[in-house]
Amino acid sequence: MHTKYQMLLSNLVRGSRRRFRVLWQFLGLFGLVSFLIISCAQPNNQTTTTPGSSNGDERIIIGTTQTLRTIDPADAYEVISGNLLYNLGDRLYAYEVGTTQLKPQLATDFPTISDDRLTYTIPLRQGVLFHDDTPFNAEAMAFSLRRFIENGGPPSSLLSDIVEDITTTGEYELTIKLKRPFAAFPSLLAFSGACAVSPSAYEIGAGKFKPNSFVGTGPYVLTEYAVDLIRLHPFDQYWGDKPANQGVDLQRFSSPANLFNAFRTNAVDVAYISLEPDQIANLLEGAEQGRWQAISADGNTINYIVLNVNSEPLDRVEVRQAIASLVDRNLINERVLRGQAEPLYSLIPTTFESHLPVFKEAYGDANFEKAKQLLTEAGFTPENPAVVELWYGANSQKRQELAATLKALSDNNLGGILQLQPQSVDTTTAFQNLDKGIYPTFILDWYADFLDPDNYIHPFLDCANGSPQTGCVEGASQYHGSFYYSDRMNQLIRQQRTEANPETRQAIFQEIQQILAEDVPFIPLWQDKIHVFAQNNIQGVNLQANQQFPFWPLAKFTPQ
Repeated sequence: MHTKYQMLLSNLVRGSRRRFRVLWQFLGLFGLVSFLIISCAQPNNQTTTTPGSSNGDERIIIGTTQTLRTIDPADAYEVISGNLLYNLGDRLYAYEVGTTQLKPQLATDFPTISDDRLTYTIPLRQGVLFHDDTPFNAEAMAFSLRRFIENGGPPSSLLSDIVEDITTTGEYELTIKLKRPFAAFPSLLAFSGACAVSPSAYEIGAGKFKPNSFVGTGPYVLTEYAVDLIRLHPFDQYWGDKPANQGVDLQRFSSPANLFNAFRTNAVDVAYISLEPDQIANLLEGAEQGRWQAISADGNTINYIVLNVNSEPLDRVEVRQAIASLVDRNLINERVLRGQAEPLYSLIPTTFESHLPVFKEAYGDANFEKAKQLLTEAGFTPENPAVVELWYGANSQKRQELAATLKALSDNNLGGILQLQPQSVDTTTAFQNLDKGIYPTFILDWYADFLDPDNYIHPFLDCANGSPQTGCVEGASQYHGSFYYSDRMNQLIRQQRTEANPETRQAIFQEIQQILAEDVPFIPLWQDKIHVFAQNNIQGVNLQANQQFPFWPLAKFTPQ
C-alpha cells in the first residue's frame, strides 16, 4: 500500500482516544516536515535556473504512487490529500517558506488572546472569494471549522478535543473559545484540513462528506478527480500570488518502479512520494551528474518501535531498556536505509529546539554488554531467554529488513539471552488490533499534524484513564499500542500544553524526554530525510516546514 496510512481505523473515537498517523510504507522520500532545505545541486534552499525563457503556459506533471481516498478536508488524513488541500485551500495561518515561522493567511493578524488564554479573537481578510464565487467572511470560516469538528472525520479530534465554541463577533472577525489553554493552538490552525470551504457547496452533519470535489479559496481549482489523475487549474480570482504555471497534473503510478522509470524517461516533471531507497540513491547519483535536480532536506517523520508494557516480558523495564541498548541506528541507516535517514534518540525530532538525545545518553548504540547486563538483572539466561515478537506491516520491505537486522544483532551479540522473533501482519488487521494489546511490539512511523513538540508527545504518552498497575486503559498510549501509564508523565503533558512561557515549556519537554528514556514505552530509531526530484527545466521547487509541497511556484523554462 502506499498511502500515509490505510485509513487508520474506520471509526476513530473523539476525545481522549487520540488518533495516530502511521506511514507504513513511507520509504524516505517525503517526511512530515522540513526545516532545512538543501538542494543537491543548489545550496540556496530552493531550485534556481540558468538564464532562459519561461514556459509558464505549460502544465506541470507530478508523479506519485499514493492513492487519494478523499479530498474532503473534514475527512482527509493522508499525506497526499493533505498536500492537495494545502494547494487548493487557505487556512487562517500558514508558514513562511522553508521555516517554522507562522504568518497570517486568511487571518490578517495573529490572535488577540484573553487573559485566561481561553478566547482567541482573529481578524480576517476581506475581498476573498471561494472557487464558486461565494464571498469569504467570518461566517464562512466559522462554518468551515464547525464542519471539520461536527462531521466526525478522522482528523476531527484535533479541534474537538480543544475547541469549546466558535462564534463570529463581526463580519470579518472570528472568536474561538477553548476548553482549556493550549499553547500550540495557532500552529494547529495551520493544519491543512482546517481550511475554509464554501458554505454554498458543503453541509454540516455527521458523515456528510464530499470525497471527490473541493471548493475553497486557494490558488488552484480542482478540475478533474480520477483514480490515476488529479488536475488543478489556477484560480483566476485568487486573492494572493498567482501560480507561476498554467496548472498541475498529479499522475498516480501503481508502483515505485513505474514512477522511477517515468521520471528517468521524462514522462513526469517531478517525482513526489515515493520511491524505494535504492531508487532514491540512483536518482541522487544522477543529480550529481547533472541529469536532473534533487531537492533534499532534513525531515520530521519519525520511525520507532512501540513496546507494549503490559506484555511479558516487556512488562519488565529492564527488558525494554535492553532492547533500547541493542539498537544500532548507524548500522540500520547504512544497511536498511542506504544512508538516507538521520539517527533519532528521542520522539521529538532534532529539528525542534526541545529535542534531547536521551536514548543516546542512556543507551548509546549497539551497547551489547549493557543489554546483557539488564537482561541478566531481569532474571533471564541463555537457557531461559527473553522471547519478544517484533511485528511490522507485511507489505513494507524496509520494515522487514529492519526486523531482520535487529534479530541478527541480538543473535550475534547477546549469547542467546534475548530472542527476537520477527512477525508480519496485514496493515489493515494491525490497525484494528493495535489498541487491543495483541502485539507486544510494532514498528511504526509518524508525522505530526502541526509543528509543535506536543504532537510528538501527547499522542504517544498521554493516558486519560489507567494506573501503574493496569497500564493505560483509555487514552493516547493505549490507542498507540504501548499501554504506558505514568502519573508524572500525564502531569507534565498537561503542564506543557497550558504553559505560556516558552522557556518553562522547554524545561517541561526536557523532563518528559528523560522519563521516556527511563521507562522506554517507545524506542526511537530514525527520522527520514526528504527527497523530491525534478527535471532540469523545472524551477520553483521548495519543501515547506509544514510537511507540504507548494505547487504554485513551479514553472518550466527553456535554457538559452
